[in-house]
Amino acid sequence: MSVAFTKEESAETAAETQLPDRPVSPHPNLVTEAGLKALEDQLHHAQAAHEAAQAIEDVNERRRESALPLRDARYFATRLRTAQVMPQPSSTETIAFGSTVTFERGDGRVQTYRIVGEDEADPKRGMISYVSPVARLLMGKSVGDVVEMSGQTIEITAIA
Repeated sequence: MSVAFTKEESAETAAETQLPDRPVSPHPNLVTEAGLKALEDQLHHAQAAHEAAQAIEDVNERRRESALPLRDARYFATRLRTAQVMPQPSSTETIAFGSTVTFERGDGRVQTYRIVGEDEADPKRGMISYVSPVARLLMGKSVGDVVEMSGQTIEITAIA
């Protein structure tokens, strides 16, 4: 039988289906309880997707379909291994990891964000990473404090 009719793939094609690892932040992996649960859920989802891909008979298709879930599983396993669950803030006097902060911008816009870990940050849902510029600027501040950011003033109006 001619090699042209076999389904074996070359080393070059196999390398194309192995994705590089997702970058891992150099910052401490601080998480809330909900953030830890979300990481666990994402790991289980990636593992299930990888297992489903392993049932594909065609070796080339199996490798293509399993590349992304395998990379995600490695990432979430690493993030779970390094996760440091932070307790709820013990006070609403100053802004800390886990605090929900309401502030008014100089242009009159009022915004509310919860300060969370990097993997659970989602500004559209009102959650920002503790390493974001806004969160770093607000940490340790109290209600009534005014800070400057990008030429705008921000006044902290509530901490929960």
